[in-house]
Amino acid sequence: MSGFSDWLAARAATRETAGLTRRLFASDTAGPMIDLAGNDYLGLSRDPRVVAGATKASEAYGAGAGASRLVTGTLSIHDQLEAALASFTGFPSALALSTGYHANLAVVAALADADTLIVSDAHVHASMIDACRLSRGAVQVVPHNDAPAVEHALANRTQPRAIVLIETIYSVLGDAAPVAELAAACARHDALLIADEAHALGVAGPGGRGLLHQADLTGQDHVVATLTLSKSLGSQGGAILASPAIRDHLINTARPFIYDTGLAPAAAGAALAALDVIADEPERVRRVLDVATTLADACEVDVPAGAVLAVPMPGPTEAVAAVAEAASQGVRIGCFRPPSTPDGISRLRLTAHAHLTDPELDRARTVLLSLR
Repeated sequence: MSGFSDWLAARAATRETAGLTRRLFASDTAGPMIDLAGNDYLGLSRDPRVVAGATKASEAYGAGAGASRLVTGTLSIHDQLEAALASFTGFPSALALSTGYHANLAVVAALADADTLIVSDAHVHASMIDACRLSRGAVQVVPHNDAPAVEHALANRTQPRAIVLIETIYSVLGDAAPVAELAAACARHDALLIADEAHALGVAGPGGRGLLHQADLTGQDHVVATLTLSKSLGSQGGAILASPAIRDHLINTARPFIYDTGLAPAAAGAALAALDVIADEPERVRRVLDVATTLADACEVDVPAGAVLAVPMPGPTEAVAAVAEAASQGVRIGCFRPPSTPDGISRLRLTAHAHLTDPELDRARTVLLSLR
């Protein structure tokens, strides 16, 4: 083991010198903080209706699904959640998985083979990057949000099939993809667009239904969406939204679905309740965008397309110091450092929350101004 011990020590020392060491901490023990770091965009994780949905599901179905969904792990609450997600977003069908990460792994690896070209935006999430590595397809990375580059890659491919990977709202910069342009390019070249709506569901599009719904793309067979239940829905898990034919293919071939225990009933119940709250209270969607605008103004950055905004920093050390300074003033912010950033630039990462009160937002703005 000495070889591994020496290697681990050397890697740890390198991270520490570069300011890239990450450590876990129990956020609930830090005392009262204004949260600008978590992904509970609409404040639903502690909403009594959402908590009650989780509790009711646990009492009805137990603490866990108990098996893979192809054995005995598919429960009626999974069917209800999938129907609700499809109805809310406008897709014809949905498939729920245990995490959003698994959703991206499942859909890419199951739809790409050696005869597939995968055209990937340079800024896609790590789960999509890992999915590319697990697939047998050839991968071509194109510059961020460069629709002509995507079109060129599709037009000049030699493979009979192609898929394009994007996020509709990107998790680092918070900018939106040109989804209509990309979907049109895919249609012209008989390709499939796989779009991660993790940061769009609940915060973008009409009533929070996402950017694909806004662009009237949810009924197109060549458009597939993935999403997470852990952000705007305040729960945990993931889902794939697609045509019934693709859903059937995933059920039969997607290893992260076949070999994983089904989504916990509590998570499904919470997500179901959260969808009802969003549908009944669209003002939450408007509020989170207003909060994002205020935060962007305080940080002197562009207004994001959703709830995520990023502030470039000189380096990782400065980013970590800014996070610590904000925390000392009662405001929790996050930071992205390499390798989490696709371009190697360290950034403060802030998330807008609809449940922030006006006094909390004013306080947060004051603290952010002091970090300049």
